[in-house]
Amino acid sequence: MELTNEQWEKIQDLIPDPVKRADGRGRPAKDKRQVLEGVLWILRTGAPWKDLPARFPPYQTCHRRFQQWQEQGVMRRVVEALARDLMERGGVDLSECFIDGSFCMAKKGGLLLGKTKRGKGTKLMAVTDAAGLVLSVSIASASPHEVGLVEQTLQERFIAPMPQRLIGDRAYDSDPLDEKLREKGVELIAPHRKNRVKKKTQDGRKLRRYKKRWKVERFFAWLFNFRRTLVRHEHKAENYLAFVLLACMKIMLRYF
Repeated sequence: MELTNEQWEKIQDLIPDPVKRADGRGRPAKDKRQVLEGVLWILRTGAPWKDLPARFPPYQTCHRRFQQWQEQGVMRRVVEALARDLMERGGVDLSECFIDGSFCMAKKGGLLLGKTKRGKGTKLMAVTDAAGLVLSVSIASASPHEVGLVEQTLQERFIAPMPQRLIGDRAYDSDPLDEKLREKGVELIAPHRKNRVKKKTQDGRKLRRYKKRWKVERFFAWLFNFRRTLVRHEHKAENYLAFVLLACMKIMLRYF
């Protein structure tokens, strides 16, 4: 079982029912929970669709429904609803948030791919709150520097409020980024690059918060336990992001 009964009750109203034919013909539609659990099996194992075990609906059905949900934005709506619920319960701490990026090897062509020293791939960005709860994910070509992806990642956040502080590694030490975030009410905290020539903008007291950056790294460890997110097999970038959002959903459900 990919979902407990309690977890299913939390999200079942957010998963659309299959569309019925107007003439009433055709086979009865497969139960949406069974279909979702088939998709989650693919997410967890990283296996090809055709290897879906017989205990789930046919892989063609699960793949078709996954495509429909992706096109309808179902995955993002589910994650946003869970994030809002946690925020209303007081389970989100925006006092200090953490940002990081990870490289994902790509096996097929498609958009949002870039060449790096490690090969062709996609950059996966994430922001977590003070406790490590994921607040935003976004994908981009692996070629651009992470400092140029910060604003896009914040725009993709699951809840409306902005972080009070955003903490990253040396890759995010940028005076222009610092200024842009300050205008949005966000304080950027990052260690200085060794080749920094301008005046220092951080002090030791602020950088103590940097020691807790392992929380965003832990999120990536949790995320990549879902093997379909570890390597991008999808030609469509939207499909890969949908799998990432499903993994975020599974991680968020642990907090309920």
